[in-house]
Amino acid sequence: MSRPPGSVDVPRVVLYTRQGCHLCEDARVVVAEVCAAAGEQWREVDIEAGTDAGLDSRAGAGGTAGDLVARYGDYVPVVEVDGVQQGFWRVDGARLARRLAG
Repeated sequence: MSRPPGSVDVPRVVLYTRQGCHLCEDARVVVAEVCAAAGEQWREVDIEAGTDAGLDSRAGAGGTAGDLVARYGDYVPVVEVDGVQQGFWRVDGARLARRLAG
């Protein structure tokens, strides 16, 4: 997805995680590698800590910590691209790369 000139750089990729989640650690590595290769920014949001002030509602991080836990609690890690969930538990790097390219 291309951005219009002068647009604000909001990370297209959001990784929802929680502390002590071993799958989140694996997902963080995959997301970092794929985003670096694609030249995309990404942001990690700890669902138990609440919202990340750097994200807007279209990035899917709106709400309180309770809202995020209710939405993602059983599924972390969850990855979204442009506000659309792309996967959970195990992040598929090839799928993420295709979504960022398309």
